[in-house]
Amino acid sequence: MTDGWLGAATILGLAVVTFVARNFFLFPDREVKIPAWLQRGLKVAPLAALAAVVVPEVLMTQGKLIATWQDARLPAVAAASLFYLWRPGVLGPLLAGLAVFLPLRLLWGW
Repeated sequence: MTDGWLGAATILGLAVVTFVARNFFLFPDREVKIPAWLQRGLKVAPLAALAAVVVPEVLMTQGKLIATWQDARLPAVAAASLFYLWRPGVLGPLLAGLAVFLPLRLLWGW
């Protein structure tokens, strides 16, 4: 019986924390001044978050660094990066990376 109440209290607590976190900007009566250093940091936060997700996915397998250069992800990342340097965008580098990754993975078994 106590497990049900504990679970309900946990869900309610999480709902309150989520509500406050998502609506925090609505609470103040005046504009909150953010320091310049924090504004600069918030500008690069999406890039940092993306790097924190992508880099381990490219360089690691099952929690360990890849041990061989014969991994299809490495040439695919190189191709996507080079394409991005040539023509910045989203779709072009994605297609370039896939054009290198898929044959290496599917045909050569890298």
